[in-house]
This record gives sequence, structure tokens and C-alpha cells, in this order.
Amino acid sequence: MKTLDVEAVEAFLLVADLKSFTRAAEALDSTQSAVSLKIRRLESGLRRRLLERTPRLVRLSAEGAAFVAPARALVAAHRSAVDAFGAARRRLAVGLSHHVVGAELPLLLRRMKAADPALVLEIQIDSSDSLLEAFDAGRLDAVIVLRHGQQRRLDGEVLLEEAFAWMGAPDFEQPPGAPLRLATQSESCGVRRMALAALDQAGIAWTEVFVGGGLATLGAAVEAGLAVAALGRRVAPAGTLDLGPALGLPALPVREVVLHASVSDAPGRAGLRSLAAAIRATVR
Repeated sequence: MKTLDVEAVEAFLLVADLKSFTRAAEALDSTQSAVSLKIRRLESGLRRRLLERTPRLVRLSAEGAAFVAPARALVAAHRSAVDAFGAARRRLAVGLSHHVVGAELPLLLRRMKAADPALVLEIQIDSSDSLLEAFDAGRLDAVIVLRHGQQRRLDGEVLLEEAFAWMGAPDFEQPPGAPLRLATQSESCGVRRMALAALDQAGIAWTEVFVGGGLATLGAAVEAGLAVAALGRRVAPAGTLDLGPALGLPALPVREVVLHASVSDAPGRAGLRSLAAAIRATVR
């Protein structure tokens, strides 16, 4: 067997994590065909099929799953050797909207760290409005936020479109004739304003029974059956359902997820590419 190509192994790990050749190519600032060629050569050298590919799905084969752990160890050892004489450390301060990331946050952080182990990450999770204010003031290098209708700025890179719905637990019970029981975030939250405006316009009475401080707490209240909440379908807790049609609730608008960045150095750009690709990869 030939010596393994470390770059090909890195490409394999990206595809394995992101479950997409397209997203892996974005993270590597490459093309899908180039990533595919690297992995085909890796598979040829190992004489093993590492990935199973269909038009809609990429997943690990049994042999690919067995290769992941040693592949990560190989890449880590290679980077340790390259950085033996010290690597310049770069601090990257990134703001993420409450409604943009859910349970996949560990994967996002892993991919950013994999892009450059010397990267020192500073992550702030807050409302889109607060993050944009911090970005404009120079306190954050980049932000990934929801673009709401009242925002005038049209710059930034659109990563995806977020579809919102009235998410709730399968056993949620809404008392007949009573105001809709809502779980929301603070008054600074744009999604809260969007949801309440939709209810008010439809003439539906509502009451807040839970106010959370992030998607994790909001999702917990929904999973517990305390209330329904306006959440992105992509990041809603597993097992929750869109209860809008059953409760006669108005449709919610789609919002763009946008990256704003003031990063010019190669390590910072690579980290943001990996983050953007990982977020796009959460769309199924």
C-alpha cells in the first residue's frame, strides 16, 4: 500500500462529518470534483470503499466508519509535526444568532478547529440585533445572523433560508378557548417579534408561559410540552412537530441566514469557510 495522502484523509473526514461532497469542497475552498478525486485515490490506495454515495445521500461504509478514528489521529499527528516549531495563534471572535445553531454546535466547533488547530475561538451567542451591533462596533470578527424584514442592510453572504414553524411536543395540549401558550425569548429577539406579529395579525390571543435564554432552554420548554414556539425546522429539537396546522396558526415567514465578516487573513477565512459549510450541511 502507498503512503497515505494526508490532504486526502482530511477531505475524507470533512465529507464524513458534513455528509456532503459539496459542503466539504466549500470548506476546503476547492471543487466537488477535486474532493471526489482525492477520496477515490484514497480508497484505491487502501483498497477499501470508505463512503457509500447516492444522488441524495453520502454516508460511511462499515470500513469507512472503522477508518474515522485512525484517520483523525493521523491528521492530528501530521499537524503536530508541522507545528513543532510553533504556530502563530489567531483569535477569531464569532457571534452566532440564538436561532441559527442547535444541537449541531459541537460539530461546528470541531470543523472550525480542524481548519486550523492554532485558531483560538471566541464564540458569542445572542440575538441577531445585538450581534450586528457588536460587529459594527468592531467587537466581533464575524457574525451569522437572521435577516429580518426590518433590517435595512442587504450585505453579507446568504448561507441558507430558514423555514420557521410553530413547533411543539406531540403530546402538547392547548385548552380550548384559552390563549395560545407560547415559549419565547426576550423582547430583543427578532423571531419573537416575528411570531407575535403573525399571531396579532391573525387575531389569535396568546400568552407567554416561558421565556428562555437561548435555543437550548427554549427547546427544552417545547420538548417538555409547556408551550409551542416559533423555531426553525432545521434546529428544532428532535421529536417535536409543526403544530401550526392542527392549532390553526398562521404560516411564518422564511428568513435568510447571513454571514457578515471582516476577516482578511488566511486562517480566519479558512475557519469561517468551515463554519459556513458545516451550517449549510445541517439542511436535510
